[in-house]
Amino acid sequence: MLFLSLLVSFVMAATASNLYQDFYLTWGDHRAQILDDGQLLTLSLDKVSGSGFQSKMEYLFGRIDMQLKLVAGNSAGTVTAYYLSSQGATHDEIDFEFLGNLTGDPYILHTNVFTQGKGGREQQFYLWFDPTINFHTYSIIWNPQRIIFLVDDIPIREFSNAESIGVPFPTSQPMRIYSSLWNADDWATRGGLVKIDWSKAPFTASYRNFSAKACVWSSGSSSCASKSSNSLAENGWQTQELDAISRKRLKWVQKKYRVYNYCSDLKRFPQGLPPECRR
Repeated sequence: MLFLSLLVSFVMAATASNLYQDFYLTWGDHRAQILDDGQLLTLSLDKVSGSGFQSKMEYLFGRIDMQLKLVAGNSAGTVTAYYLSSQGATHDEIDFEFLGNLTGDPYILHTNVFTQGKGGREQQFYLWFDPTINFHTYSIIWNPQRIIFLVDDIPIREFSNAESIGVPFPTSQPMRIYSSLWNADDWATRGGLVKIDWSKAPFTASYRNFSAKACVWSSGSSSCASKSSNSLAENGWQTQELDAISRKRLKWVQKKYRVYNYCSDLKRFPQGLPPECRR
């Protein structure tokens, strides 16, 4: 691929390893913990502080998988963010954000894509299961052609490269993995109308089974390659397009569970929808 001829080269990483090896606990003191000999990571939020972590490595293209179990019970006002991001004013970013809710009401899964420091490409979904009872796998496939968001290997969103019509796409900035659990009750639940019930604190989200099949930003000269396959699940980060079964699943999720799409928000774009939406 042309992108791999950059001055900085990459090496292939395929990890399903000890979380001590892959992540730094970056803030929140004791509220961020790695447990069970590196097999489990937890973030907590109380009235004093939230917490967060980041990956030790930077990636440019790949498939990133992590299993999460979200804050249970009354999670209104909390946000669990899990995302890829570069640094700086013109950063790129690929977001999962889980917006908490009152007991019995569904979480909202918020997705977004930033390129060159600009986002505004939100799509939001309800999930077809309770994400607080068991662990579920949340994945990002990112290659030069497209970004695919997946939940339990079911695609929920595809953001295609539209540079040919002037839409920036993240192709050159390496990104780290970040996650945080924090107080967002000024906007997260019903636009900030529902506040955090601190009597239920601490709030805790859990992580396990991290895997990255990805190009790692490196000063070395190794190439970045993987065998090809027609299956979305097997082909991983080099997938060029969704197969027929995966596209049918994508349409099912978007028809039944998508609750917001920026490309349908005519009030937000009175002068016309963004060009990738029109295409």
